[in-house]
Amino acid sequence: MNTSQKGSVRYMVFKDGGSWYAVGLEFNIVESADDPRIALNNLFDAIRGYVESLKKIKGARMAPLNQKPDTEYERLWAVATAAKPVKSPFKISTFGVANV
Repeated sequence: MNTSQKGSVRYMVFKDGGSWYAVGLEFNIVESADDPRIALNNLFDAIRGYVESLKKIKGARMAPLNQKPDTEYERLWAVATAAKPVKSPFKISTFGVANV
């Protein structure tokens, strides 16, 4: 459970068509770029900004920090983290869990 003091977010970077997309699953934030590293950097910047803006709202409930991820991204996460290789139409560059 994410709070204003600590938490984590699952992230992944994948290619769809000619663009790279970086997704922060628990926040439903998506960034895109022509390069996977830039997409990931943009995602982390967006997550930092999102969390910081929520911290500034006095008395804000932290529910926006714990969103239900989009089903499409949950499926792609399952493909990326599967013990055995699973075919996917997307090229996954990287994935992991980052502390926020």
